[in-house]
Amino acid sequence: MSKPQAEMTEKKNDVLMRNGFCKFFGIALLFVAFSVNARDHFAERDTVYRRNPGVLSKQGPYRPSRTLKHDLIHTRLDVEFDWLRQQVHGSAVIQFKPHFYAQNTIELDAKGFDIKGISQLDTLHNFGAVSTKELTKRTLKKLDYTYDKRKITIKLGREYSVKDTIYVKIDYVAKPNEIPRDQAGDNPNDKGLYFINADGLEEGKPKQIWTQGETDGSSCWFPTVDAPNVKFTQDIYITVDSTYKTLSNGLLISQEPDQSGQRTDHWKQSIPHAPYLTMLAVGDFAIAKDMMPNGMELSYYVEPQYGVDAHAIFGRTPEMMAFFSNIFGVEYPWEKYAQIAVRDFVAGAMENTTATVHEEGVQTDSRSILDGNSDAVIAHELAHHWFGDYVTAEEWGQLPLNESFANYSEYLWSEYYIGKNEADWQNLQELKQYLTEAETKQVPMIRYFYKDAENMFDSHSYAKGGRILHMLRKYVGDDAFFKSLQYYLKTHALGTAEINDLRMSFEKVTGEDLNWFFDQWFLRPGHPLLKIKQEYSTATNKIQLKITQAQDTLATTVYRLPLKVDVWAGGKKSRYDVIVDKVNQTLEFPSAKKPDLVIFDAESQLLASIEQDKDRPELVYQYNHAEQFLPKYEALAALEGKLQDSTVRNVLIKAMTDPFWKLRQMAISNFAEYDGEGFAEIEKIIQSRARTDRHPQVRAEAIITLASFGDNNNDPVFREALSDSSYQVVSVALDKYLVGQPADAGDVASQFENSPNDAIVTSVGNYYAGLAQPDRYDWFLEKMKRMKPNEKYNFLQVFGKYLIKSKQDVQRKSIPVLEGIARNNPSYFVRFGAYQALGLLTDIQGVAAIRKDIRAKETEPKLKEMYTQFGEF
Repeated sequence: MSKPQAEMTEKKNDVLMRNGFCKFFGIALLFVAFSVNARDHFAERDTVYRRNPGVLSKQGPYRPSRTLKHDLIHTRLDVEFDWLRQQVHGSAVIQFKPHFYAQNTIELDAKGFDIKGISQLDTLHNFGAVSTKELTKRTLKKLDYTYDKRKITIKLGREYSVKDTIYVKIDYVAKPNEIPRDQAGDNPNDKGLYFINADGLEEGKPKQIWTQGETDGSSCWFPTVDAPNVKFTQDIYITVDSTYKTLSNGLLISQEPDQSGQRTDHWKQSIPHAPYLTMLAVGDFAIAKDMMPNGMELSYYVEPQYGVDAHAIFGRTPEMMAFFSNIFGVEYPWEKYAQIAVRDFVAGAMENTTATVHEEGVQTDSRSILDGNSDAVIAHELAHHWFGDYVTAEEWGQLPLNESFANYSEYLWSEYYIGKNEADWQNLQELKQYLTEAETKQVPMIRYFYKDAENMFDSHSYAKGGRILHMLRKYVGDDAFFKSLQYYLKTHALGTAEINDLRMSFEKVTGEDLNWFFDQWFLRPGHPLLKIKQEYSTATNKIQLKITQAQDTLATTVYRLPLKVDVWAGGKKSRYDVIVDKVNQTLEFPSAKKPDLVIFDAESQLLASIEQDKDRPELVYQYNHAEQFLPKYEALAALEGKLQDSTVRNVLIKAMTDPFWKLRQMAISNFAEYDGEGFAEIEKIIQSRARTDRHPQVRAEAIITLASFGDNNNDPVFREALSDSSYQVVSVALDKYLVGQPADAGDVASQFENSPNDAIVTSVGNYYAGLAQPDRYDWFLEKMKRMKPNEKYNFLQVFGKYLIKSKQDVQRKSIPVLEGIARNNPSYFVRFGAYQALGLLTDIQGVAAIRKDIRAKETEPKLKEMYTQFGEF
């Protein structure tokens, strides 16, 4: 599963964080922080507990992998849907055999079902392929069972041994909206199967059904052993109105219409996978297709209006698949690959075997892709088809075996397709994301003790895990790293694994004991905090780096850190391999003269907080001479705010034409509100960047900086940018142009108010908000209605600005609208945005009470935690 969409969007919209109306991205780290429990404290000093069933710790109980009393071999499902009641009418045929010990019962997970009957079938047929009538004929006997609305215990009538194969048929009704929530940790928003706009009354929203099984949602709509260490094959027969398309795992075997206008689609998954990866989706979709050289089909399901854009959105998937097959050393192991975009999805995306589900924001027109594509999440979910689907973490506490690899695959794809600078920039953002979380939560990567499996889906499992894999790659080298991954995948193919399996795969290939690496990075909490003091002795002609590991070494550990140090002296660079492995340690390097620069961790690969003071000449030298992205970035960041220094100013002027876009953007942003020496020439450079830079974020940044100069001299630049190829640039230019209140502001706003791009509409909304015209109220509501969740959050901010400036009658009629969004919108951060907007109206009687009630009745854990932390905010 990918990161929450709010986190992914932060990367795509980096420049908009500094644009006044786009407050969502300014608080994006808030959403990162609250994707986990912000009240978790740093790890206890005693982090080792006995891993016995029933053992409790402050982190939660010990979580063993599911004991396998039976092996599920195959599941056949026949399902149809009651849209009005939002229920699933299903029949499940489950083929199983005792795992080792003889058994006279079978226990299945099934949440909130009405059980209509359970029977045993004969063992003489392939029940995946026969008709439903034939199934009924093959009944041997009815079976007794007990059911507590969570688990079915079926009495088989006698003991069966490992040599026996048993078929059980369960007829049931699943009611995903009525699942019992009577245990600690139950999330009322986890339904397994979701009906979207089931009654069709929500204007502009399609009717859809889709599933989300991770972690244990599959048992909300079919009976199974809902654990990641179970694997089976499946046949799913989906009966729907013939106007709908369906998607499920595996291959589409047949489509059989009936006389009532319905159709039954048969999807067959012939390679075993885990229950949480079982999926189906129903709705009206346009389907675009690609073909791999071996004839395997790739398909892309999008809403009909995006059909012409499907290849622009997903069209790099074939190259991704070839790339991952090559570097992982294992060909894509499944029968097909489909990707589908659905409404109101509860995660960023989900790697269901052969059929990834994406949230609706992945759908965009071809022009929008100029501002950034969704390759990161597409690569993430595709990589899961090796790490997670093909080899599966045996228990949720081992989740980094799935998510860390998918996260790092984003880096690998970016490095291959765009370049190392881009990958390293993404790497830095991931590091910052983890370090933000680590301020309030430090836990081991592999967690044998936890309260809720959902807590595993944090920046440790994703961002930290990806950075650990990058360090491991740097330590063993590329050849050994990818050879070890190949060995791991082939050794555990179509099975499960735990962290020691990964370690032993690397040890098998490299011949080196790597317990030290896996212990400090995967089994212990925290990260190094390194304080470095640099000295040079003319008496000995030596450089000394005095290094202190300042982290709490009792709660974490003293780290062993192999790394490289670069020393520049006399215009020449020398590189040294060193190991830091003590709390206090001094490294010495020869140098005939005082060095121009010393870079600790020259390859920028450490997952650590590093404090090393450098003076202005060293920082200038670092920007001018470092080969890696991160040292250049750090040098520019350290030089910010020092434009009065001519040397620094010249470095930043130079950086405005750096080959890498992010460094150009940083340099340009430094000149915001500048009015000092050389202003005219600097302004010309920024104007040139606004007009001609090849990267839209740089052009947008240049426009923001020009607008900060506080005059109308750059209105022609803004006016010219209104025809830019980039929606992002147009939205920023439009906002800055309209703020100046030019004579044609009304005409320009009218020209763009119906743009297909929500960021541009939001810029127009920001202008209209300033005017606070009462007749614009309906315009705001109409535009907000059709927006995607991220854009809707942004638009709520400008709507709030409009309301603040409006008369009380307008404010009053907005209250039920905002209340409805704050209570009912499927996206938790949209609900939060509406709650914020209501906070601007607390002078009106009753609003404070409404907000209090909204907080009290919220069920989403992330948003509840935000309300707890921010109270009346």
